[in-house]
Amino acid sequence: MPEKISNQSNYSLLQISTGDQRQRWRLLKDKLAAYCVTIGGLSIIMAIVLIFFYLLYVVFPLLLPAHATDIGRYASPEPQLGNTVFLAMEEQNEVAVRFTDTGKAVFFSVPDGKTIAIESLPIPDQAQIVSFGHGSFENGEVIYGLSDGRAVVAKHDYKLSYIGNKRLITPTLLYPLGKEAIVVDSQGHALQQVEVKLSEKNNILLAKTADNRVILCNLSKKASLFDDEAGLERNESLLADVGGQVDFMLVDKVQRNLYLANQQGDLTVFDINDKTKPIIKHKLSVVSQGTSITSMDFLNGDISLLIGDSSGLLSQWSIVRDAQNHFSVEKLRVFKVSDAPIKAISPEQRRKGMLVADTDGNFGIYNTTAERELIKEKIGTGKPDAITLSPRANAMLVETTDGQINFWTVENEHPEVSLASLWQKVWYESYPKPDYIWQSSSASNDFEPKMSLVPLVFGTIKASFYAMLVAIPLSLFGAIYTGYFMVPRIRQYVKPGIEIMGALPTVILGFLAGLWLAPFVEVHLTGIFTLLMAVPLGIMGFAFAWQKIPKALRHKVPEGWDSLVLIPVILLCGWLAFAISPLIDDVFFNGDLRTWMNTTLGIGYDQRNTLVVGLAMGFAVIPMIFSIAEDAIFSVPKHLTTGSLALGATPWQTMTKVVLLTASPGIFSAIMIGFGRAVGETMIVLMATGNTPVMDLSIFQGLRTLSANIAVEMPESEVNSTHYRVLFFAALVLFMFTFIVNTLAEIVRQNLRQKYSSL
Repeated sequence: MPEKISNQSNYSLLQISTGDQRQRWRLLKDKLAAYCVTIGGLSIIMAIVLIFFYLLYVVFPLLLPAHATDIGRYASPEPQLGNTVFLAMEEQNEVAVRFTDTGKAVFFSVPDGKTIAIESLPIPDQAQIVSFGHGSFENGEVIYGLSDGRAVVAKHDYKLSYIGNKRLITPTLLYPLGKEAIVVDSQGHALQQVEVKLSEKNNILLAKTADNRVILCNLSKKASLFDDEAGLERNESLLADVGGQVDFMLVDKVQRNLYLANQQGDLTVFDINDKTKPIIKHKLSVVSQGTSITSMDFLNGDISLLIGDSSGLLSQWSIVRDAQNHFSVEKLRVFKVSDAPIKAISPEQRRKGMLVADTDGNFGIYNTTAERELIKEKIGTGKPDAITLSPRANAMLVETTDGQINFWTVENEHPEVSLASLWQKVWYESYPKPDYIWQSSSASNDFEPKMSLVPLVFGTIKASFYAMLVAIPLSLFGAIYTGYFMVPRIRQYVKPGIEIMGALPTVILGFLAGLWLAPFVEVHLTGIFTLLMAVPLGIMGFAFAWQKIPKALRHKVPEGWDSLVLIPVILLCGWLAFAISPLIDDVFFNGDLRTWMNTTLGIGYDQRNTLVVGLAMGFAVIPMIFSIAEDAIFSVPKHLTTGSLALGATPWQTMTKVVLLTASPGIFSAIMIGFGRAVGETMIVLMATGNTPVMDLSIFQGLRTLSANIAVEMPESEVNSTHYRVLFFAALVLFMFTFIVNTLAEIVRQNLRQKYSSL
């Protein structure tokens, strides 16, 4: 007996020991699970923080200010060869040239000023140099006007070669019109001012003679039938009705417009499409009373004029066309450089910026698109006599009146970006008024980048709004019916079926939206709108008729199976809507709704538009909102609903007063998660909207969203370029937008949860 009691005690102890081991193992697993969940949650937070800081890391260089560094100064090379009339520099910042008033070209080393080569232009012995002019900075043309009515045209060029691993730049002068002096004025008067513009077909020499005539000499290339080399055919035209003194002359690079101005501020614009018959297009004053023009040059691209005056203002003027197709010369913007007269302007060769110097020795670098001053410095003790920017705008030379050349390096990587250019209206060249435009790249160097994020933000909000307008009613009403009214036997098929819809790849939905839905909506536009009215009216009419059916007949349909009866009604209403749409078109819209909207209301129609996006993206968002909202409604405790029904409330009263309030945090979360999905959607918007960054409230116009823009342009952007960093800034804006919206949504959800947790 004692042995039996001992065995039972040992068995009990063994059971207790085994139970303790299981409990300890269970606690260990709970702790491991808790640690894993904690680590996973922290990892997600850390990943989000790292994404934010990486985006900020790429965007941060856009915020860095530009600056210029004084590298050194040295005496102007070969001063005995004459005074400098023009400075230029090649793109490697190793070799520069100064043209003198004696017809010499002195090539020298940029860092130290050592002379590399000296070339003499072929000036005839019997003629004297009277004037100097230059063509485009990019091509390097220069022209010397002579006392006998002739001119010499040259072009400075730089040949790049490598000897071993060492780069060698060999400067030289080219003569695109030949070394012989060219007759500009057939009467032989001295050319007091000259200008040159060369192209593949036409070469324009513009001159003002000593007797105040302005001559347009056009040398067009004419190929001979029996000679491989093309000759030059000369036409000389006299510009009439110039009026007054001419102090500044410019011809744009496409040789359409010719600009003449005097110091008093009178500007005359000629149309020179027909070189033999120049026509005056515009006459206006471009400076205020009491001031005078002190310098004038083209902005890169030759579309805009840069005019500096004696009050220290630099203004940008351009020919613009209004909505009535009328052209006028408009002042786009003004920069206040200083209080001293502007001495010289050197435009950038690849961007819409310029270097400006005044008579007091101050210089600044400005950008027209960003509308801001980037750099403002003092040259030194001397006054500026000639200035130039390198082709890459990363270095500059300034020659002062004391015979010294100052060499500066420039750090100015992203001048086009400012708060104004990203978020405000900008008056771009050739546009009739300031506007929000996104057009980031082009094939030409003189393109003005247009990087306003406003159209992209507008497109994102617009697409999300219409997607949610489609998704919220369908998904929420579906969730309410499925989670509260539908019988379990049907629910077990409906809920998984709708959730499977969420697994469809968005690229497939975008493909179907772009290739099938968009043409379908275009052809059946009236049917779509008729459908939106016919289905609700049909359901309401059927519900009214259902109440009139005898109870014995109605009770044959089991409770909760009513939705199956509605399926044929919905299908019938849909078929009826499309069937009668041609009749509606004929009776009310003259046969076609799209044409009627365009002619009567002035509303255009693009095949891939916001309506298509709303339908397609709404379809993509519905499963997510439905699933979360249905779970929240279905999870409402049964004792709440049964208690409400027991107190005499109807099922609808219980739904609105108890179930929806209790489930409101989950329903709100479902809506905000669906909204986040719509905001970040890429492929559907990319394939179904035409991807046009326009700001139009019409539902029949296309759009472009932030996410779609990043997907389209990121592969083509140059790494670390302004375009590249602005795209990352767009991603940062999208990140911050979703973060702020989700944070506010979580605050609202927590308040709802606390408010209705007592139910």
